[in-house]
Amino acid sequence: MKSLSHDRLAGALVTEADLFGAAIAGADPAVRVPTCPEWTLRDLTCHVGVAYHKSAAIIASRPTGYVPFEAVTIDDPPAFEALGAWLRDGAERLVAAVTEVGPETPTSTWTPDRRAGFWTRRLTHETVVHRADAAFATDTPYDVDADLAADGIAEGLGLVAVFSRQQHPALDRTALRGTGETLLFHATEPEAGWLARRTPSGVEVGEETAEADVVVEGRAADLLLALTGRIAADDPRLAVSGDAALFTHWLANTRF
Repeated sequence: MKSLSHDRLAGALVTEADLFGAAIAGADPAVRVPTCPEWTLRDLTCHVGVAYHKSAAIIASRPTGYVPFEAVTIDDPPAFEALGAWLRDGAERLVAAVTEVGPETPTSTWTPDRRAGFWTRRLTHETVVHRADAAFATDTPYDVDADLAADGIAEGLGLVAVFSRQQHPALDRTALRGTGETLLFHATEPEAGWLARRTPSGVEVGEETAEADVVVEGRAADLLLALTGRIAADDPRLAVSGDAALFTHWLANTRF
């Protein structure tokens, strides 16, 4: 399946930011996030919002080279009670910045994809996953649109493939190089499949269904949570057949 359109992702980013704000409303900012135990709920929320505001500032500056987040200065996040509105403002700023320059326009990113639209897609899926973290921390309901979850799987597997070939200080996936082992991630809602093959030079990913050493099936929303380490490999929402240890190894080396 093709990547979602920029317009779909831009709308989803603002919606996801609003849903994140709703998940944290009235919660204790000091509560620990079970899926990110090093963070409090405030830490988690600020992590997402800072990414919005800094990426928007980078894109708006129309850089000609790489600009690390550490080099960007923004206002400090507000009090916890105002973080929901701050999240929405950051999401809207990012969408406006990408729209202004054009999603295909080159900008600063930390991947080989140098297009401004990279940030819309990346931060939409960053928000989808961290909204799950917020929901788990606050014991609030969580789900995500099937098409958005499927696009998140495709985007995440694409990053795994890239960083299995080149080392990255925070996203090193070179441990996933292999000798032809295959993993099939099969979404049942919507119907989609991704075949990952571990080769000596890195991971190859194709959007297809085929026989594999291990097959992992479930709704795209649940597969996304599994592939980002938010639910366990043996979660009842998943059906795993074949070499389960291969899937466990994959999860251990793709956590972010």
